[in-house]
Amino acid sequence: MWSASLETTELVNAIAAEMASGVDAAVECWMAQIEQASSDWRLTTLGRMAAVREVLDRYQQLTGKAELHGRKQCVPATGGRRS
Repeated sequence: MWSASLETTELVNAIAAEMASGVDAAVECWMAQIEQASSDWRLTTLGRMAAVREVLDRYQQLTGKAELHGRKQCVPATGGRRS
């Protein structure tokens, strides 16, 4: 009985870890695209803003999210730099 319970717990933990890893990779990818778009000095400021908007539009299209919710719930990281 304990063995089956332990195996189930291990399986659930492995699945959760894999899901978390996938989410982390996806966020890293989107953030890298935004960073690249916002720091492309070959573009004007307006061009960089448009490039970031394209990344956001692509995200919304691929995820089917017409609106991004939870903005009020987002908590900025502490200790980060502000420009």
